[in-house]
Amino acid sequence: MRMAMTDARTEILARVRAALADVEPAPRPESTPVPREVTGDIVDLFAERVADYRAVVERCAPDDLADRIAAALPAGQVVVPPGLSIQVADAILDDGTLTAAELDRIAAVVTEARVGIAETGTIVLDHAPDQGRRAISLVPDTHICVVREDQVVPDVPEAIALLDPARPQTWISGPSATSDIELDRVEGVHGPRTLHVLVVSGGS
Repeated sequence: MRMAMTDARTEILARVRAALADVEPAPRPESTPVPREVTGDIVDLFAERVADYRAVVERCAPDDLADRIAAALPAGQVVVPPGLSIQVADAILDDGTLTAAELDRIAAVVTEARVGIAETGTIVLDHAPDQGRRAISLVPDTHICVVREDQVVPDVPEAIALLDPARPQTWISGPSATSDIELDRVEGVHGPRTLHVLVVSGGS
């Protein structure tokens, strides 16, 4: 029975190929890239889109950054990556030995970012020394992230062009959130419940 089915299938396919032998293949349509419209100042758009995700967004001058970070920190310990360019008082410097349980007892982390995407309100970390290893930006309850205006790009393709695919990446769009079967939003299940973004004017 199996042999008969195989023979029938072979015969049908042979007839189809014979019928199509003289048919010219249809030309493929040329792919025309769809222009991405990003209107207005991309930094304004970035701040607006980040806020849409229930993140706290502040814009500040470089001279005010340390004070803004201090004001944003919750009570409790704070951890910082080894290459952070901003001094954070009484912070624990992550040397890679803090365990998940130890990080879970830390209230906040302060990192910088690799790039911000205006169109989607997304922050990308590539875990360079100013951002640290992935665990410190995922376990503490509050993430304070510094994004400089010259790090903001209009869209995802421009961001990808700046990123090294060999490096680990974390793409952040607002605080960690998920929904249960009844679509009730729950924050902080698999990452920080609070994302506080400080957009710093000028270059790095």
